[in-house]
Amino acid sequence: MNKVLIVDDSATMRKIITRVLRQAEIPCASVVEAGNGLEAMARLQSDPEIDLVLSDINMPEMNGVDLVKAVRATRAKEALPVIMVTTEGGEAMMNNALALGANGYVTKPFTPESIRAALEAYLG
Repeated sequence: MNKVLIVDDSATMRKIITRVLRQAEIPCASVVEAGNGLEAMARLQSDPEIDLVLSDINMPEMNGVDLVKAVRATRAKEALPVIMVTTEGGEAMMNNALALGANGYVTKPFTPESIRAALEAYLG
C-alpha cells in the first residue's frame, strides 16, 4: 500500500489510528490526514497516490457517509477502498455507508488485529 488517508475530526484519533496501523504491521509508505470529508476530497484530488481511505462517520462539514458518496462519484470501490471507522450503535449510518459504496468498517474501540482483519483484502 502506498498511502493511507485517515479522515477524522479528532487529531488524537487520527494519531491513534496511525499508531494502530503500525502496530498491526500494515505496510504503507505514508499516512495523510484530513479533519473532515471536505478536507479528504481535497487531499484525494491533490494526491493520486492515496490508495486507501479510513474514515470516521460523524464529522462536521462533510460526514463519512457523504464522503463515501463523493468518492464513489469519481472512483470505483475496487480503485479506492474506503473503510469506515465507527462507534458501536451506529448501525443505520454504517449500513447507509455500505450501501453507498464503503468497502467495510471497523468498530471503535478497535485493536491492531481488528484493523488488520478489515484491511487484509487490500494489502495486496
